[in-house]
Amino acid sequence: MRAFKIHPQIEADSAYVMDLELCQVRLHNNAAFPWLMLIPDTDVIELVDLTEYQRQSLMQEIFLASTALRQLYSPLKLNVASIGNAVSQIHVHVIARYEDDGAWPRPVWYAGVEKVYSEQERAQRIDEIRTQFLKLQ
Repeated sequence: MRAFKIHPQIEADSAYVMDLELCQVRLHNNAAFPWLMLIPDTDVIELVDLTEYQRQSLMQEIFLASTALRQLYSPLKLNVASIGNAVSQIHVHVIARYEDDGAWPRPVWYAGVEKVYSEQERAQRIDEIRTQFLKLQ
């Protein structure tokens, strides 16, 4: 794992999956959705403050995360968002969505749909995602 500091709220809301060139990949704790978070190893807060190389790397890593979720879980829609109102550390959410996911068509943040992973479910999902990323790289 990298030495950079992950915001305590991000750590509390997610589990480590792997490191990419720019980002740490984390699995969101809400098991109701296949939901990844990409946290770039940088001190900047806004996407517009990334260097050109970082922006290109981030877009490639968003593509990898989106492709991995699509290949693993066949979602109807992929939501990609960088909001950062509650947590200022730059991070990007990549969420697989389905018409029957309990929150559709609302954003997952406000839908009140929450499911907790068992330790076995979390470990299995992390392993699936890590394996898929490695196949794509």
